Amino acid sequence: MESKNFFDDVYDVVRQIPEGRATSYGSIATFLGTKLTARMVGWAMNACHGMPDVPAHRVVNRDGMLTGKHFFGTPTAMQELLEQEGVKVKNDKIVDFKKVFWNPSDELL
Repeated sequence: MESKNFFDDVYDVVRQIPEGRATSYGSIATFLGTKLTARMVGWAMNACHGMPDVPAHRVVNRDGMLTGKHFFGTPTAMQELLEQEGVKVKNDKIVDFKKVFWNPSDELL
């Protein structure tokens, strides 16, 4: 399937992250075959606010830190969305990130 642009590819992956799970910018970039562009995935996440079908709150940095939290409506909105899905967050970091981690390279074909 050929898509319109890189951001659209990112959004297609993010839409498939199950509720209660999270992934990293780098994992999405690796899945899309562009390992060195995790920062571009971050830019795509920043640009998708206002798109209700893209659960950007499920994308964090490789350590589980809520590095994109400043791009949500309030400083705690990203954490609140994750906690509504059962994901525990402490000090702006997902608790037990390895257990919550969803790897698109393993989950998507």
